[in-house]
Amino acid sequence: MTASGDFIPESERVTRQLRDEILDGVRRPGSRLVERELADALGVSRLPVREALRTLVSEGLVTPRPRTWAVVREFTASDVADLDEVRSGLETLSFRLAAQRHTRAGLAELRATVDAELDAARAGDAVRARRAAADFHQTVISLAANELLNELERVLRSRLRWLMGQHDDLLGVALEHEALYQAIAERDVERVQALVLHHLATSRSAALGHLAQDQTQDQTQDRLQGHEQEKEQEEERERGRPTRSGAGGSPTP
Repeated sequence: MTASGDFIPESERVTRQLRDEILDGVRRPGSRLVERELADALGVSRLPVREALRTLVSEGLVTPRPRTWAVVREFTASDVADLDEVRSGLETLSFRLAAQRHTRAGLAELRATVDAELDAARAGDAVRARRAAADFHQTVISLAANELLNELERVLRSRLRWLMGQHDDLLGVALEHEALYQAIAERDVERVQALVLHHLATSRSAALGHLAQDQTQDQTQDRLQGHEQEKEQEEERERGRPTRSGAGGSPTP
């Protein structure tokens, strides 16, 4: 049940929880998602878990594996480039239309998302700041007053949230949103255009930087594991190697 008393199907509740855990970084890229384990952890049957995983696969957050498991998607530099191209077209138009078409009520809603993001960023609350940042972009789409744009955004929403969540400079992003809000409020379409292009560039750079950092960490971890395995193998060889006395029968006097 929601706060308003509306019934939420179990599969949708599971989908929301897993989606948030993936986008908030609780479940890391490459993490296994096993139906039985998830069902036990969430206190549900396997059916809603299976339906949730199918939904997350369609949203581009999960990669299916044979039978009853999947993994959290590991985005690549190519994925970021594809997302960035589509996002650039979608948001450049959305922000321009929002500047031209926003209503007083819509602008107040946008202001609230900026304030929430600024508060969270200054408090160092990354999860809350990134969620507010995603709300900011979704609100801009609604201010554009174009239903087809809304439909396109819904299809890409989870992947766009992932892309936006790669920022570590929480306050820097919030201040960029503050500047965009001011330009939209003043209906300054040209300034909105310039700010959006800059905002997209910083987002792309942050995502690629994160991927490079993750790749370096993975390589370091692989090397450490390799060294540990070599050490264990050497110790096993030492334990299995015969002593000098054992090799020749009796020790030499």
